[in-house]
Amino acid sequence: MNIVLVEPEIPPNTGNIARLCAATGTTLHLVGPLGFRLTDSRVRRAGLDYWDHVDVRRHASASSFLESVPENNLFLFSRYAAVSYTEATYDDSSYLVFGSETRGLPKEVTEKYSQRIWTIPMFHPAVRSLNLSNAVAIVCYEALRQQGRV
Repeated sequence: MNIVLVEPEIPPNTGNIARLCAATGTTLHLVGPLGFRLTDSRVRRAGLDYWDHVDVRRHASASSFLESVPENNLFLFSRYAAVSYTEATYDDSSYLVFGSETRGLPKEVTEKYSQRIWTIPMFHPAVRSLNLSNAVAIVCYEALRQQGRV
């Protein structure tokens, strides 16, 4: 399975997600431009000493990444979607795609893949969204549960 971060901005979030990928054997795809360098101490600190256990793949842009993956394997996540992440059916070839912390996924991506977007429901109207690393963990473990891995 694959976790995809499109233009992440906050180093500790990416570090936490890298640690999640190490723990779950999930490939981490980082789609640029990144809002930091992978050598940033805040990224390294959040990922602790698990970086050697993460399969990290870099991609120059969202469009180049998305063109390289079969559309049926894509699962995009946005607070603006109407369908819950629990309604999706994930498998080992799934790509769980998340946008940047402040902008989410690029508009051209959400327009092109409008039938492939899910959300994590929010139950309090004052809360816009979850922290990116929390959202990734929620969806990742649901996907693993569906595969019988947890």
